[in-house]
Amino acid sequence: MNPTPELVTLTAPRSAAAEAFRTLRTNLTFAELDRPIKTLLVTSAAAGAEKSVTLANLAVTMAQGERRTILVDADLRRPSLHQIFALANERGLTTMFVDPAALENPPLAETGVDNLLLLPSGPLPPNPADLLGSQRMGKVIAALQAQAEVVLFDAPPVTAVTDAAVLGTKVDGLLLVVRAGRTRRDHAQRAKELLEQVHVRVIGAVLTNARRGISMSAY
Repeated sequence: MNPTPELVTLTAPRSAAAEAFRTLRTNLTFAELDRPIKTLLVTSAAAGAEKSVTLANLAVTMAQGERRTILVDADLRRPSLHQIFALANERGLTTMFVDPAALENPPLAETGVDNLLLLPSGPLPPNPADLLGSQRMGKVIAALQAQAEVVLFDAPPVTAVTDAAVLGTKVDGLLLVVRAGRTRRDHAQRAKELLEQVHVRVIGAVLTNARRGISMSAY
C-alpha cells in the first residue's frame, strides 16, 4: 500500500502530528482502566472536523501497538475510509446485512498495516439509521469483536443525522472530534446534549487543527 498523505502516522511517523495520535492512543488506554473499551465510535459535532482522518490514524497507532484492530466505515452517507487506504468499496458493512455468509465471514480488507483490517461501508443503503439501530447491527458488532481486540467505527456528524447517536448506544464508548477554528461551540454543546439524551458513553474529545504545542487527548 502507498499511504495517502492523510495517514501521517505512516508517511511521517516522527512528526508532531503522528506523536499526537500515539498520545491519544495512550490516553484511551488509561480511559479503559475502569471499563474496557473494545468497541469505539469516532464522530464529530458537525461536518469538516476531519473525523475520518483522525480515526484512520488512531487505528494505525493501535495496530502498531500490537492490538489486532478492525476499522469499520459506518458512515453510510459519505464513506471515505476506503479512499484514505486506497481500497475498493464493493463489499463491506452493508453486505453483512444482506448476505448471511458475510456475517460469518466479514468482507475485511487488508490495509497493508500489520494488525489492521478495514471493513468498508459497502453499497450505500436508503435507510442508514435504521440499519445501524437494528438487531442485526448488534450481531455484526459481535462478529467483528470475535476477530479483533478492538473495533473502531466511523459515523456521520452527530448534529447532522441520528446515525452516530443510534450506533453510540451499541458500543463501549464514543470519541468526539472537534476542529479548531471550524467547529462552532454551540454545535459541540448540542452534540454532547444529543448523545447524553440517549445515554451514550462519551469518553472525551479530540481537538484537531490546533496550534503546535496542543496535543490531542481523550478526557
